[in-house]
Amino acid sequence: MDTLPPHIAAQKAELDALRQRAPKGLDNFEHFQNLDLTYTSNAIEGNTLTASETMLVIENGITIGGKPLKDHLEAVDLYEALLYVRDLARRGTRLGEMDVRSLHGLVVKRADPAIAGRYADQGRFVLTEAGRHAFPSPVEIPALMGDFARWLADAPDTPASAFTAHRRLVDIHPFNDGNGRTARLLMNLVLLRGGFAPVAIRPVDRPAYIDALQRAQAGDGGVVFDAMLYARLAATLADYLGAIRQALPAATLRDAGGNATTSSVGA
Repeated sequence: MDTLPPHIAAQKAELDALRQRAPKGLDNFEHFQNLDLTYTSNAIEGNTLTASETMLVIENGITIGGKPLKDHLEAVDLYEALLYVRDLARRGTRLGEMDVRSLHGLVVKRADPAIAGRYADQGRFVLTEAGRHAFPSPVEIPALMGDFARWLADAPDTPASAFTAHRRLVDIHPFNDGNGRTARLLMNLVLLRGGFAPVAIRPVDRPAYIDALQRAQAGDGGVVFDAMLYARLAATLADYLGAIRQALPAATLRDAGGNATTSSVGA
């Protein structure tokens, strides 16, 4: 799907207009969204920290009793990776293979430094309804990543490209661990570069998310996967719009269609 769904195009246009009126209006919201993205992306992969525990680890450096050290390290790693993604998005330079490897290096910087940014040296498998699915062998990864990087460098910064980048990177599964978190970071990097909102896949969405990925691997073209992520993008854009409206003084706002709406702080 190369054309934006009309409702998302309208949300994006309104968000762009409001950002010009309140350029700092999303700073606090984006900080808490980074915490949420850290929690959700790690939780999908089995990290046991709750949302509030993730916030305590990142903001206060607190060690949560009874929770594995690795879970704490993963939280700090992914949060810092998200800060890097936001910075990289602002630069607007062409994305390449080393950017993907750098993202992975940050994802496992403390939790598993031995594999940081290194391509897999062993087989990777996942259990599906159809049985065991094997990802490309280590010897195939460099060529596959080269092809992927050439596509990525020229891909437009659109949701369609972001979702495709996610699927393609997961299909290659180039690292021994951390592929899902890296793919979600890359997806959100492309979204941010295009002025969209980064998308969180919540733990409750995990079964549908995994099923959609497996359907894409089975040949459905990513139809179910893209539909799910467009829905999540619309929800996140709505959250962004609500947050930035609150940052504006009591005033009459105009939406992207020119319709007058009244908003006030705290409304």
